[in-house]
Amino acid sequence: MHRRNLALAALAAAALTSAALTATPALAQGKDIKIAHIYSKTGPLEAYGKQTAIGLTMGLEYATGGTMMVNGRKIVVMEKDDQGKPDLGKSLLAASYADDKVDIAVGPTSSGVALAMLPVADEYKKILLVEPAVADSITGDKWNRYIFRTGRSSSQDAISNAVAMDKAGTSIATIAQDYAFGRDGVKAFKEAVKNAKIVHEEYLPQNTTDFTAGVQRIIDRLKSEPGRKVVFVVWAGASTPFNKFADMDVKNRFGIEMATGGNILPAMVAFNQFPGMEGASYYYYAFSKNAPNLWLVTNHYQRYKLPPDFFTAGGFASAMALVTALKKTSGDTSTEKLITAMEGMSFDTPKGTMTFRQQDHQAMQSMYHFRVAPGARPGALPDLHLVKEIKPGEMDVPIRNKR
Repeated sequence: MHRRNLALAALAAAALTSAALTATPALAQGKDIKIAHIYSKTGPLEAYGKQTAIGLTMGLEYATGGTMMVNGRKIVVMEKDDQGKPDLGKSLLAASYADDKVDIAVGPTSSGVALAMLPVADEYKKILLVEPAVADSITGDKWNRYIFRTGRSSSQDAISNAVAMDKAGTSIATIAQDYAFGRDGVKAFKEAVKNAKIVHEEYLPQNTTDFTAGVQRIIDRLKSEPGRKVVFVVWAGASTPFNKFADMDVKNRFGIEMATGGNILPAMVAFNQFPGMEGASYYYYAFSKNAPNLWLVTNHYQRYKLPPDFFTAGGFASAMALVTALKKTSGDTSTEKLITAMEGMSFDTPKGTMTFRQQDHQAMQSMYHFRVAPGARPGALPDLHLVKEIKPGEMDVPIRNKR
């Protein structure tokens, strides 16, 4: 365990005690609270989905003080695999509401799947808590009142990343996946950039493994630009373009810098090839020192021998939101009571306090401006240093729905 994590571990016992003391005591045994977790157990975003599932389970444990109950009602999670396929996710959600009679659904992993699922929540008048799908349109023009999101939006990603890059005299090229996540991410980033100049947008298929042609087009467009030159990467999944940019030695040969948002730890190992690279991340296990994160880091190390990851924190946050809402309703799972409880609701997470914005139910939350350490070593855990916690009030996140 890294030295900085020993401090986290030393304080975690107090966090666990606090969680147990604040848990709602079990009263008379009631009907189970049924939650459907629909996510990518398999498919291109499998790694993300599995982390979310672990985080959801650990978050429910923490939030209920280990009882897995709220107001005498047992919480039961039903897992379903959407395989990253929109049509499958849509049918699984409908079956969860109609056949399994779930009270609430959580998920999915993919933005494309989420967009297919939104109308189903509206049809059945049941809450879908979106975690971790990112596309702005989920809480934008495709939103309905049954949708809440603990995951960050593309706009939150973009605005926080603009902090590190949006400087006059900077030319930026973007590279992103050609589907909702990538296109919404670039669109939001372009809106957030006020001083730098976007000179090229590169979109590649979601499952791209050979980045040679796309990277070469970016180099050709950027290399003759004056001033600072940056590539902003918006990419999800195990195969990313970072290794190709490193192989082509773009910094030394062309003066081109890299920038990006956060990702899972195995993907961010590639960041160590770019010491000094900056960006903004949703989560990194060593940045937050609050009680939920201390508990999560310590217990995750004990159980999995690794620190919690990007989407583990997201799953944990969704659990905290659910239990907070259920405590407010005294375990009542009727949709209208839950919506009333959740609109404007604040709740603790491993990132600190989140608050569901009343207008679009997007969780307002901190983001983290990071820098890759100058001495980062290839092959090790990503060595990120916190430059600044970007508080919710510092980000003017647009309201994009038509409510």
